[in-house]
Amino acid sequence: MTASVTDCVDVDFQRDAELSVDDFTDLLRRSGLDARRPVDDPDTVAAMVGHANLTITAWRDGTLVGVARSLTDFRYCCYLADLAVDRDCQRSGVGRGLVDATRDALGPRCMLLLLSAPAAVDYYPHIGFEHHPQAWVLRNAGFDGGAP
Repeated sequence: MTASVTDCVDVDFQRDAELSVDDFTDLLRRSGLDARRPVDDPDTVAAMVGHANLTITAWRDGTLVGVARSLTDFRYCCYLADLAVDRDCQRSGVGRGLVDATRDALGPRCMLLLLSAPAAVDYYPHIGFEHHPQAWVLRNAGFDGGAP
């Protein structure tokens, strides 16, 4: 599918296209999410890319300008782990296009969940998300030797 947006024209959205660790890391840096993601740990980034089971990418002239990386069962819930858009394409519809393409891949009653970066808190209500105050986070949850 292709979308034309205000500042980032001719963006091509693709489902489960090949995504390299280098391209993903570069986009995280260009989006500003590098401050909240382990971009200096290529093994972890490789696991992030490799274990996502729904990835929507946005490309402009062969350059990755957006990613929606999710983990889902496609029927009940989908955790949108990363929504990254190149700063040059933010506020142009690319993020909404990535979310819409993610939603298109899900069943009709599937719930889409995410944790917002502090700078994006005001964005999500604008595209239909509701704030959920009963969320919990357990950081460093893996036991020593227990992670794959």
